[in-house]
Amino acid sequence: MKTKLTTVAVALALLTLAACDVDKTSSGDMPSVDVDVSADSGRLPDYDVDWAEVNVGTRTKTVSVPSVVVVMEEMEVDVPYMDVDMPDEDGMKSERTIVVEAEIKNRMQKLQIDKVFAQNRRLVVVSSLTPTSQSLDDKTVRVSDRVVLNAPDLDIQHIIVGQKPQGEWNKQYTFVPNRSALRERLGDAREIYSR
Repeated sequence: MKTKLTTVAVALALLTLAACDVDKTSSGDMPSVDVDVSADSGRLPDYDVDWAEVNVGTRTKTVSVPSVVVVMEEMEVDVPYMDVDMPDEDGMKSERTIVVEAEIKNRMQKLQIDKVFAQNRRLVVVSSLTPTSQSLDDKTVRVSDRVVLNAPDLDIQHIIVGQKPQGEWNKQYTFVPNRSALRERLGDAREIYSR
C-alpha cells in the first residue's frame, strides 16, 4: 500500500512539473520489497525547478494605424432648396438632403451639383468633378455638395461628369467623361433645377 502511494505521489509531482524546466540533482532509489510485505522507506530523487521568467514592459515600434480621411466641421452655408409637387400626389412630401460625395487622392478636385432632371418618378442629380491645382501629396480626402429636396418619395440617381477617381467609395456613382455622354444617358428627362 505504501508503495502504491509513493508511486502515485511521484506521478502527480511529474504531471505538475511537466510545464517546467526540471534538472535532476541526485539519483533516487526505489523501495525494496520483501515477500512478507515488509519494506524499507526508500528515497525519492531531488529536483531543482526553474519556472518560466516573464518580463512585462513596452517597446517602441513603427506600425500602420488608421487615420481620419476627412474632418467634418459644421458651418452655416446657403444650400439649394427644391420644392417638388408631383401630379396625383396628396401633398405627402418630406424634406431630405441629397448629398453627392467623392473620395479624392493626389490632386484636389471640386465637386458641385449642377443640375437636377426629372423622369417619371426618378430624379437624376448631375454633378461635375473638376481638378484644381492644389496637391494633396499622399492624402485622401472627400469632397461633397448637397441640395435640399422637399418632395414625395422619389428614386434618385447620381451622374458625375468627370474622370472617375480610384477607390471603392466612388463605385456608388455613375461617371461619364463629358456633357455629350451625359445627354445620351438623360434621354427625355426634363430639367427642374440648374445652379
